[in-house]
Amino acid sequence: MNFQELRKKYPTIIYKKYEIFDNNDEIKVKYTYLLEEYTFTPSITINKKDISNNQVDQKFLSFLFFNYGLVDLINYYKLSCPKQIVIEAGYLNNEQINFFKKLIYNGLGEYFYRNNISLSYDEFTTFVIKNNKHYSFTSPINTQGNLILIGGGKDSIVSLSLLQDEKDHNSCFLFERNIYPKNIPSYLTIKTALYNEKQILTFKTEIDPLLLELNHQGFLNGHVPFSSQLAFASYIMAYLNNKKYIITSNEASSNEGNIIGSNINHQYSKSMEFENDFRAYTLTYFTKEIEYFSLLRPLLEIQIAKIFSHYPQYFNVFRSCNLSSKKEGTNWCGHCPKCLFIFIILSPYIDQETLIKIFNKNLLDDPSLLDTFLQLLGKSANKPFECVGTYQEVQYACTKTIEKLKKDNLPFLLDYFLKHEKFNHDDLDHYWNSYHNVPKQYLNKIRKELNFDDQKDN
Repeated sequence: MNFQELRKKYPTIIYKKYEIFDNNDEIKVKYTYLLEEYTFTPSITINKKDISNNQVDQKFLSFLFFNYGLVDLINYYKLSCPKQIVIEAGYLNNEQINFFKKLIYNGLGEYFYRNNISLSYDEFTTFVIKNNKHYSFTSPINTQGNLILIGGGKDSIVSLSLLQDEKDHNSCFLFERNIYPKNIPSYLTIKTALYNEKQILTFKTEIDPLLLELNHQGFLNGHVPFSSQLAFASYIMAYLNNKKYIITSNEASSNEGNIIGSNINHQYSKSMEFENDFRAYTLTYFTKEIEYFSLLRPLLEIQIAKIFSHYPQYFNVFRSCNLSSKKEGTNWCGHCPKCLFIFIILSPYIDQETLIKIFNKNLLDDPSLLDTFLQLLGKSANKPFECVGTYQEVQYACTKTIEKLKKDNLPFLLDYFLKHEKFNHDDLDHYWNSYHNVPKQYLNKIRKELNFDDQKDN
């Protein structure tokens, strides 16, 4: 069936309920979503060993679980893009509805594009609230320390390294999904940073297998704003462990869209726009004692790569390849846009021999990657739908690498760049984005790492 047929046959998705099961060793929450004749019951599990808060407000915790269910719902909403979302599990006011509607619409921008769906913001869906039970909370919360989201790539490694002097007050957040193997690079990253098991907090999710079955049957599929799910999940863990700051590792580069002339952004839920919206939502409806922000927002990907190059102990541990993430181990596939992008932006700062050992080949010397290379340079209609940096950064990295190699026996892609593209000498190494939410005490850590003395926020 096509989009119009699916949307007509399955016009309503219902967030029916969520049930909390408090067992001896764990807390399990089961969600129920209804898409006409189909029932989905995904769940989350939190081991009680990963909870240190001894004064949990159960009503507040329940409210947090309810909100998590709203972002998890997006995984099932995308099956038919229903005209109506019915909420029976809890209450939302108009401001909350607007937050989630905006998140779903912008977060599914790539999904709409790939499925040839053209819907305006006003027409794509409507929320219907069937529950009138309001929530209000007055319990004081005493928070301190950081909860750092770990994804296994260079970005979270840089955040860990910048906050190494606060290690005793940090915890590391791992998000595990039943559809993928255990995230070994993330775990190895944490152990390489010398954190102990008590500092590793795991949030486990189980996707209903019926979702994958319906995808195979021809229901709609596509990219969802996964980082928004991480945001709500990490907030739950921060509350259960009295953490003051939830720290992500999203950079300024993630604000650039993928389709020229549109606002479609594969990284929407990593963008500054989402970060600000989520902060406003949580500070209004959750608590002001927990703050969510990205530590690396002042920087570009190229600068993060430069910092990462200072920590060789992670070279054989990190991985950012989404194709190989579905397999055990820390290998790189070596042919996707993400692999090529990471190789390119590390090239000015890490020697080619070391990079070849990491990726098992010289990706810059692979002619089959030319089309991908041109996409990364901004020479095609769209940037690859991956978490990659800006066109300007790729041009800059190529320029610096060619100059470093002195134009002798250049690998294929760099030789192409030399012959067909213009050098970019913008000083991106000293870029500074003043549009961020980073507390002042953390900014100095970034400046010190990059030997910045004069960068000021507007």
